[in-house]
Amino acid sequence: MADKPFGIQVLNQISKSGLDKLPAGRYITGKDLAAPDAILVRSADLHATTIPPSVLAVGRCGAGTNNIPVAALTARGVPVFNAPGGNANAVKELVLAGMLMAARNLPAAERFVHGLDPRNPQLEKAIEDGKKAFAGFELCSHTLGVIGLGKVGALVADAAIKLDMQVMGFDPHITVDAAWSLPAQVRKAASVDDVLKNSDFVTLHVPLVEATRHMVNADNLRLMRPGAVLLNFSRDGVVDDQAVLAALGASQLGCYVCDFPHAALLGHPKVIALPHLGASTREAEDNCAAMVADQLRDFLEQGNIRNAVNFPSVSMQRESRWRVAIANANVPNMLGQISTAMANAGLNIHNMVNKSRGDMAYTLVDVDSAVSDSVLDAIRAIDGVLVVRYLPSQA
Repeated sequence: MADKPFGIQVLNQISKSGLDKLPAGRYITGKDLAAPDAILVRSADLHATTIPPSVLAVGRCGAGTNNIPVAALTARGVPVFNAPGGNANAVKELVLAGMLMAARNLPAAERFVHGLDPRNPQLEKAIEDGKKAFAGFELCSHTLGVIGLGKVGALVADAAIKLDMQVMGFDPHITVDAAWSLPAQVRKAASVDDVLKNSDFVTLHVPLVEATRHMVNADNLRLMRPGAVLLNFSRDGVVDDQAVLAALGASQLGCYVCDFPHAALLGHPKVIALPHLGASTREAEDNCAAMVADQLRDFLEQGNIRNAVNFPSVSMQRESRWRVAIANANVPNMLGQISTAMANAGLNIHNMVNKSRGDMAYTLVDVDSAVSDSVLDAIRAIDGVLVVRYLPSQA
């Protein structure tokens, strides 16, 4: 391990469950570290700050990384870790709450009761007369469409089935693990349009990338069943707000429930907008912080990579005291050049793993003897190598 402690710059309030994963003596945490080895962040905007050249990794205590300049960090050879699934249960419960609020007209009913005069001698009559305006419907037997079948989408689908709803789902990029965790009762949809046409409720659980921006728009909102409910606890840009407002005005859409209270949506009687509460539970914050802290520690101490949004997953059990970790461009003959640099110095490679993801590749090498600075410099000099780290373990 490194002799000096690792410095972790902590932005935002990070759960103690995460910080406790970084033992004192081996790690120093704080907001104002001059040359941190890594950054832990929740919602702070790293686009608006200069990330020190000392930073080897960034950990986002949540799933989304829109507040992090991922492309720029990738070009530097810096992995960005996140916590997929750490807040999944919290989001699932909020989606269920959103469906119930919309189906039973709960926000409007609460506003009605809140506005009653408690001194009115006819209060009970006013309540009975007024409640007729808020009659709703049950979730049971209605169809929920789930777009995006990752951890959150699968949990929502399972919960809806337990409420006796019909569920159909669409995800063109579903992973094998996600497919295994999906309830067998989920009916497979052929497209986003297929989901919108055949559902009473539609919930979105996709990342915001160019392919998903305005995934729900004026063209396909016309396909929805009159009075259907759209729920967006994913990312605001996935839905075209102006198209939603138009659909609500035309009664094509019955209600829009979202976690993104943009100015255009506020005050609309058919919009239930929440202040980005998706991951705002103690449990979710604890889970995400602990997951990311574990990943950062494994990377800094062992060079392993798990749940990085811009690097391949690479993990290798130590079989030697001497390890070198290399982040490099995914170009031909990189392994040959690394092996040659080590062979020229008389080093025997005990074990090696190399994986790539797009333009980025990552290599772990365990060797049978100590590695000199001159060898590390020779590897750094290879065209395409971005970062070289020497990770000798303690005896």
